[in-house]
Amino acid sequence: MNKVKIGIIGIGNMGTNHAKSIIEGNVPELELVAVADRQQMRREWCKNHLPESVHIYDEGHDLIAGGLCEAVLIAVPHYQHPELAIDAFNHRLHVLCEKPAGVYTKQVRLMNEEAAKCDRVFAMMFNQRTNCIYRKMHEMVVNKQLGDIRRVNWIITDWYRTQSYYDSGDWRATWDGEGGGVLLNQCPHNLDLLQWICGLPQKVHAYCHEGKWHDIEVEDDVTAYLEYPNGATGVFITTTGDAPGTNRFEITGTLGKLVCEDDKLTFYKLKENLSEHCASCKAGFDKPECEKIEIETDGMNEQHTGIMKAFAGKILRGTDLVAGGEEGINGLMLSNAMHMSDWLGRPVTLPIDEDEFLKLLNERRAKSRKKEGTGIVFDTEGSY
Repeated sequence: MNKVKIGIIGIGNMGTNHAKSIIEGNVPELELVAVADRQQMRREWCKNHLPESVHIYDEGHDLIAGGLCEAVLIAVPHYQHPELAIDAFNHRLHVLCEKPAGVYTKQVRLMNEEAAKCDRVFAMMFNQRTNCIYRKMHEMVVNKQLGDIRRVNWIITDWYRTQSYYDSGDWRATWDGEGGGVLLNQCPHNLDLLQWICGLPQKVHAYCHEGKWHDIEVEDDVTAYLEYPNGATGVFITTTGDAPGTNRFEITGTLGKLVCEDDKLTFYKLKENLSEHCASCKAGFDKPECEKIEIETDGMNEQHTGIMKAFAGKILRGTDLVAGGEEGINGLMLSNAMHMSDWLGRPVTLPIDEDEFLKLLNERRAKSRKKEGTGIVFDTEGSY
């Protein structure tokens, strides 16, 4: 069997799990040949847990230049994603990038431009797109089974994190190290799915509460109001401070309502178009007839291994990716818009003013506090 020789840059929470998955044979067409991490304790972990054949580097750029790899998986702090990806493209390596694509869209736009100049495969680790429920939601919206979207609501508050989690890394939950909080760390998946399924809004008004539930300088509680080009509206609510949390994604259209909750997908299908019923019905309170349908899916949900399998398949056989790398800018645009709206205290339109966003971000980076991380690495299985 042909295999793609891959190196992983960053052996923290996510990189550790990706390395284990590959060496355990869960992604048969990938062969782990190198890893890189700046922390000595993580390199020691690699020596003790990875095959002797895996070369260990101190720096990601050294791994890229080392000539051992055909592809890299980037799983380092967010600011470094575009920098390392661009270096990999310049060395003609294929790139799989962990979420988010970067911290600000201007940086990611440069990454996408470099990717477009070469013939290497570029993919994003948007593993939630492999979830059968979200795939079905995307299919139903694209196929107009809901008609025209009127309203979108996502309450995603089951991202609970402890103070110990935030204390684990010196870069975590700081403007200079991470570039944001729940929007940049936990919610890139949700924001990607939101725009993948419903499209990008044209206006955002958000409230991002910084350090509301934890001793951190970035946001851990967010409520955002969205306006779409067709007049639809939406609300996105998230936090790392609620337990037990909620994960309810609801889309209302002119032909019914789709609800995703508790790993189930329910379609409340209207017998007639809501707009037409409103215009023609002579009774003042009559709603159109509705049928409740439990939607069946194919049940498949491969998560990170599914992304990596598709990445290898694209390189070896030209088969489809789950999420192309250039798509990473979309959810980040939404995240940047939420931050910018809160910082300015007003709604902002998309696409945002990227230079103004970077100026505002850098003001916060200049005041960002320095801290020591405990170095604890958590098992992320099932958490992303």
